[in-house]
Amino acid sequence: MSEEQPKVLAVIPARGGSKGVPRKNIRSVAGKPLIAYTIEPALAVRGRLHRLIVSTDDEEIASIARELGAEVPFMRPADLGGDKIPMVPVLQHAVKTIEEMDGVKLDWVLLLQPTCPFRSPEDILAALDLAAKGGCDSVISVVRVLAQHPILMKKIENDRLVPFMIEEIEGTRRQDYAPPAYMRNGCIYLTNRDNLMSANSIWGELIRPYVMPEERSVNVDSELDLKLVKFMLQERH
Repeated sequence: MSEEQPKVLAVIPARGGSKGVPRKNIRSVAGKPLIAYTIEPALAVRGRLHRLIVSTDDEEIASIARELGAEVPFMRPADLGGDKIPMVPVLQHAVKTIEEMDGVKLDWVLLLQPTCPFRSPEDILAALDLAAKGGCDSVISVVRVLAQHPILMKKIENDRLVPFMIEEIEGTRRQDYAPPAYMRNGCIYLTNRDNLMSANSIWGELIRPYVMPEERSVNVDSELDLKLVKFMLQERH
């Protein structure tokens, strides 16, 4: 790694107490644990990373992550393992620990959720390239939405259905929804180290979008999502 290259810590958070989909991070999906589909593309770009670590409070997840090639240089403290703990302190703990271990100051922190199995190495590289251009606090991946476009959102006032924020003209085609709308897909959060540590924020004030296609934006939050992922992977193979 060259001296000029930014030091990027990639963190895959994988606590053991998932409730929506029990043990989802290591559930078998098309013959591999779900977390493997995040570790593998990250390993493919490790030349751009300072380290690739898994932050977990679970010994089984730690063992599987190591077998897949990721580092687990510490076990996450119990007070950071609950389902109501926000992500910021989890990442701050990882940054402090690695900086102390390695005697360095990081530049960027790359959060890779283990529930996004279709993220590619090219997606990670594109986000790193956007960050390298400077002028932003973070790079966040998004996907364009049609079925969830704000134009479709309504509210009920005085027993009448009215637009929530954008008026929908009857007969408007999906492709004519305007302006185009995007939502976070959970695949990539790349945040400036100082923004995370000083401002206690992953997003910051100036966010660069990285737009991903719908087919790589699937996020596993339910058993139904897991079934969809299994079907998509079977179709690929």
